[in-house]
Amino acid sequence: MKTFMQTKENIERKWYVIDATDKNLGRLATKAASILRGKHKVTFTPHVDCGDYVIIINAEKINLTGNKLNDKMYYNHSGYPGGLRERNAKTMIEKYPEEMVQRAITGMLPHNRLGRQMAKKLYVYAGNEHKHEAQKPQKLELD
Repeated sequence: MKTFMQTKENIERKWYVIDATDKNLGRLATKAASILRGKHKVTFTPHVDCGDYVIIINAEKINLTGNKLNDKMYYNHSGYPGGLRERNAKTMIEKYPEEMVQRAITGMLPHNRLGRQMAKKLYVYAGNEHKHEAQKPQKLELD
């Protein structure tokens, strides 16, 4: 029996919508990252981007456990001396909820070209509306 290796020509992609209302950030991120990577498929091949598209709505209503709202910090550096900017999770969830969720998910993808290609299939929206109705996405419930 020969091992099946998927190629980019025979990939079938689906679209999934995940509602982030009252979901824990880490649990949501692991599920979304595994779908983006394609690990939920029988035909998973590690060196091929065989994952599906993921749309996350209501990112502003995500849940953080413990005291992470005040203690968890997000860092950016401009590359210039003194260019370090730090924000806590409370500021991020109020001003930039899409970026917060996107950072959590892309941090769980491979850190190379393949991971960047997978991250392009992620769409995060702060509110309830998204612009991908034409793709007929399936609603995905987290356990």
